[in-house]
Amino acid sequence: MSEVLPEPIRRVCFAESHLLPQEVDMRVIGLIWLFILLTFNISQGAVFEWPQFHGPKRDNVSRETGLMKQWPSNGPRLLWTAKGIGEGYSTVAVTKGLIYTTGNISNDTVITALDIDGEVKWTAKNGPAYKREKPGTRGTPTINDGRVYHENADGDIVCLEAGTGKKIWSLNILKQFDGRNITWALAESLLIDDDNVICTPGGEKVGIAALNKKTGNTVWTCEGTNDKPGYSSPIVFEYKGLRQIVALMAKSVVGVNADTGKLLWSVKHVTPFDENINTPIYHDGCVFVCSRTTGSRLFRLHVEGDRSTVKEVWNSKLLESQHGGIILLDGYLYGASRTPSLGPWMCLDFATGKQMYAEPGIGPGSLTYADGMIYALNQNSTMALVRANPNAFSVISQFSIPKGGSGPTWAHPVVCNGRLYIRHGNFLYCYDVNANRTGS
Repeated sequence: MSEVLPEPIRRVCFAESHLLPQEVDMRVIGLIWLFILLTFNISQGAVFEWPQFHGPKRDNVSRETGLMKQWPSNGPRLLWTAKGIGEGYSTVAVTKGLIYTTGNISNDTVITALDIDGEVKWTAKNGPAYKREKPGTRGTPTINDGRVYHENADGDIVCLEAGTGKKIWSLNILKQFDGRNITWALAESLLIDDDNVICTPGGEKVGIAALNKKTGNTVWTCEGTNDKPGYSSPIVFEYKGLRQIVALMAKSVVGVNADTGKLLWSVKHVTPFDENINTPIYHDGCVFVCSRTTGSRLFRLHVEGDRSTVKEVWNSKLLESQHGGIILLDGYLYGASRTPSLGPWMCLDFATGKQMYAEPGIGPGSLTYADGMIYALNQNSTMALVRANPNAFSVISQFSIPKGGSGPTWAHPVVCNGRLYIRHGNFLYCYDVNANRTGS
C-alpha cells in the first residue's frame, strides 16, 4: 500500500508504525481523505462569495485573483443566458452555488435563485411589482446565515430560506414605522449587522430601524433624522470602539449608533430631486459620499466614547456620480461623473480630492473591481476591462452584451468565482473571465 500513497502520507504512516494494525488502517484512511480534499481544493482554487450588494464588505471590491487581463476581441466566453428573471435594475448576489436576483414578473416582485448553470432553482414573491416611473425592481437580495433578505420598492421586507425560498417572516416598513416612500421608490439593499437587519423607512419619527434577522421583531429605532429615505444602501463600520451605521437620506448623510440606534450626527447633503443614490464609503476614520450635482464630499470622524461628530475635509464638484457607484482603491476614488464634460470617467485622490484624470472612456456607467482591473459597464450595454491606474482610464478590452434587454444597463456588474455577471432587464448574462479555466 505504501508504494501507491503520496510521499507525505507515506512518511506519516511509517512514523506511526508503532500503532496497532487497525489503528494504522484508520490513520491511513483518514490521511487519504485529507489528501483528496486538499487536492480538490487546490485544483478548484479558493471559493469566493458575493452575498450582498457590492460584495462581502459592501465596498464593491473583489479579493479574488487569477482573472483574465485581456479579453478576446468579441469578449470573454458567454457561459449562459438566463431569460425570465423579470424586469429590474437589481444586480446579483452569489453564495454557496446559487445566484440571487429580483425582477417584476407580471404583477409581482419576484426573487429568483439560479444554480451555477443558470437554471432556476426556486422563485418567491415579495409584494407587488413596481410599475410607476422607471418600472422594475431596485434592491438586490442579501444572503446571510442561510437566509435571503429583500426589500421591494414599496417597503415589503421578506426573509426566506436561501436553499428553498420558503418564507420565514415578512413585514412592511412603511406601515410598521409610518415611513415615507420617495419619487422613484425605495431602492436600498438591506444591510445585515450581526443579528440585525438595517432598513430605512424614513418616517417623520423613525428614520432608520433595526429588525431581528430571525424574527423581524424591532430591535431599535433611530429618531431625529427628520428626513425621507435616500435611494442609497447603508454601511456599518467601527472606529475608535464605536460602531456606526452611515446612510444617505433624501437630503442628508447621517451616522447612527449601530448598537442602540441613537442618532450621532447629521449633515445636510441636498441634491436635485433628492437623488442620493451611491453607497457611502468608510476608510481610515473618514466617510465619503458622492451624489449628482452636489458632487463628492469627505468627512473626518471625531469619536469620544459613545459620541461622534464629523468635519468636512474637502468637497468637489468634479466627480458627481448619479448611480454608477464609486470605488476606493489604494488611496484613489474611481467612478463616472454624470456630466460628460467633466470626464465622465474620473479618478480623485481620496485624502485631498485632487483630480488625477478625467477622460471620456466608454461614457457614463457603473463599475466593479477584481484582480487589478476595473470592470466598467456603460448605460448602452458596453462592457470594458480597464486597468486600475490613477493616471489614466486605460481600456484594455471591451465588447457589447447581446441585444434583447430593455432600458439602460444600470444594474452594477458583479465578478465572482471567475465569472462576470451582467444584468439587463429580463436577462442575466454569465461570462467566463477565469484566466486558468480550460476553454475560457
